[in-house]
Amino acid sequence: MTHPARVRVERVREASTATTLELFFDLVFVFALTQITALMAHDPSGEGLLRGVLLIAVVWWCWVGYSWLSNVVKADEGWARVTLLVAMAAMFLLALAIPESFVDLPGGLHGPTVFALGYLVLRLAHLVLFWIISGDDAGLHRQVARFAPTMVGGTVLLLLAANTSGQAQLLLWVAAVVADYGGTLVIGSRGWRINSASHFAERHGLIVIIALGESIVAIGVGVTDLPVSWPILVAATLGLSVSASLWWVYFDTSALLGEHSLARARGEHRVAMARSAFTYLHLPMMGGIVLLALGMKKVLEYVGDTEHHTLSDPLKGMPLWAMYGGVVLYLLAMVAFSYRCYRNLKVFRLVAAAVILALVPLAATLPALATLGVLAVVLIGLNVAEMIIFASDRKALRHGHPEDVHAE
Repeated sequence: MTHPARVRVERVREASTATTLELFFDLVFVFALTQITALMAHDPSGEGLLRGVLLIAVVWWCWVGYSWLSNVVKADEGWARVTLLVAMAAMFLLALAIPESFVDLPGGLHGPTVFALGYLVLRLAHLVLFWIISGDDAGLHRQVARFAPTMVGGTVLLLLAANTSGQAQLLLWVAAVVADYGGTLVIGSRGWRINSASHFAERHGLIVIIALGESIVAIGVGVTDLPVSWPILVAATLGLSVSASLWWVYFDTSALLGEHSLARARGEHRVAMARSAFTYLHLPMMGGIVLLALGMKKVLEYVGDTEHHTLSDPLKGMPLWAMYGGVVLYLLAMVAFSYRCYRNLKVFRLVAAAVILALVPLAATLPALATLGVLAVVLIGLNVAEMIIFASDRKALRHGHPEDVHAE
């Protein structure tokens, strides 16, 4: 379809699926996540983790904007293709600057400014194309106009933060995140468009897979320069089990039920669900996965680096809280996602989150490898319990009879 005569785009239909260009774009996003994990691993202090969380929020907001845009027009057609390629370049440069996003390193360009300018290009390209394609849709046009100040506010605050340091810099970063997320919440959902529920759900499911893939990469990166040993093999297997368990929590039934709920919703109700359940509630999922990746990276270092650690050394401090807290954050976000989409309170996941949190003091006394093992056991137990107790609902959902699902 040619939208206005001056700009060629093609509208997304209900049956549309993710394009290869969107998947290509996601590869740059996962590189950004890898950079954030490495930055937090380099400074596993409270301030280092806060910086990492702020970076996750900013990078996620960049990705989210294009997930909404590519649900209105196909990402690989016409000017949308050009815009996404420009956004990819900006995201890549932004990701390269992540190690210097707060503190500039000697020599070269000013890292915080490079990061802020990359963010500016990402947001501006998104806004301009959204404005153009909304020309014949009065509701969308008005919403894009109302959205523009939040983009400008967040970008200006990051540019200001690039020229400060210390507490003032952190406060400006927090203000930028609040401007983006809070501003979008304030303007409401009326006017936005979700043309394809299946495409929107698929995009978010794919990004969860990519983030989980990053956690697996963290396992490998943690022992890149170390000789392979039995403790490393055991730790890698346990780490993979944890990542696989989180995949199971999301994709076994919850992702399917969420997609069905989004597909049944209409008009503003669909948009409101997409905004709350996917745009907002997937952020703590992303954050939880990245924090988990940090913890697992440190565990592999502990069990593999025999010059600086022994197998009896416990994982303490921020890396321990990141690993266990990241999983808790992920599970709580999944509970909220399920309740928002289909009004089912996942009690077993709440219990598992509470158990993991309660185990932190004990885990701080155990060897790092045992700490990872305990986490794997709890998550595997959660999935086995849900699979057995909700067996009939699970079978109905996964084998073509979602109308028979009651308690899942």
